[in-house]
Amino acid sequence: MKPQILQLNPILIPAINDELASLYEVHKYFEIADQAAWLQQHGAAIQAVITGGHTGISRAMLEQLPSLKVVAVNGVGTDAVDLAYCRERGLPVTATLGALTEDVADLAIGLLIAACRNIAAGDRFVRDGQWELHPSPSAIPLARRFTGMNIGIVGMGRVGRAVATRAAAFNCPIRYTDLGRMDDVPHEFVSDLRDLARASDALVLCAAADKAEGIIDAAVLDALGPRGFLVNVARGRLVNEDDLAEAITAGRIAGAGLDVFVDEPRVPAALRESDRTTLQAHRASATWETRGAMARMVLDSVAQGLAGQRPTMSLTT
Repeated sequence: MKPQILQLNPILIPAINDELASLYEVHKYFEIADQAAWLQQHGAAIQAVITGGHTGISRAMLEQLPSLKVVAVNGVGTDAVDLAYCRERGLPVTATLGALTEDVADLAIGLLIAACRNIAAGDRFVRDGQWELHPSPSAIPLARRFTGMNIGIVGMGRVGRAVATRAAAFNCPIRYTDLGRMDDVPHEFVSDLRDLARASDALVLCAAADKAEGIIDAAVLDALGPRGFLVNVARGRLVNEDDLAEAITAGRIAGAGLDVFVDEPRVPAALRESDRTTLQAHRASATWETRGAMARMVLDSVAQGLAGQRPTMSLTT
């Protein structure tokens, strides 16, 4: 009999789904109508869980899976998983660390360029027929050059370093903040977030910071100033969205490029409706290449966990 796998989120790579189905009995939890009843009846047989970073898995569900050998997170976020409980239980929890780095960094730079150059607003201007109605060059405000901007990076981990590499190619001076100075990073360390914002033309959020919340508040945004830009490809809750909405509406910062939000998929109207914002639907890793690499790491983690091995990407064992 094949091992029983509970899949909490879809995987979008057909070849991976085919391989999963060939190796395991896969139960797609997201397609089950009465999930509570199903879990009560079948939970004891489940040996592996595949989930996403946003969904995670609750302790209540974990407690209903006594035969569980591995939790494989298809993403880098583990704040929705009770890691302490999993450690107590000796249960490996894996993540796809490293697979997302290049794409997330690419999107961070893309969002910043789009925000600086008003690309989304310009696209709407053309699509809505406004160019024909208002052909004067002055109908569209002048934009901001990205090359040479002072870039402040919040979180100099894998993604932060990849963003720094890309920004350096545009001749951007780079400063960063993190829990402490990093000896292998050539850029200037700034310990205080407001001081970093004050020294930056753009603040790029790359921190995993699972415990942090609302650190980008009105004081930080005011330090960034009316010519400053905010980019978030990290965690939505790092930003106080009420403060950001007010700053955007009042023109206290120049603009924002956002891929993540506090209460996804709900996005504050002030951010959705402003021409100062460039928005994405949590899509930083959404390429065939990265999603394929992530799914392969999930498959490897499941196989290792079911074989009684410590998975290579385990964060808890």
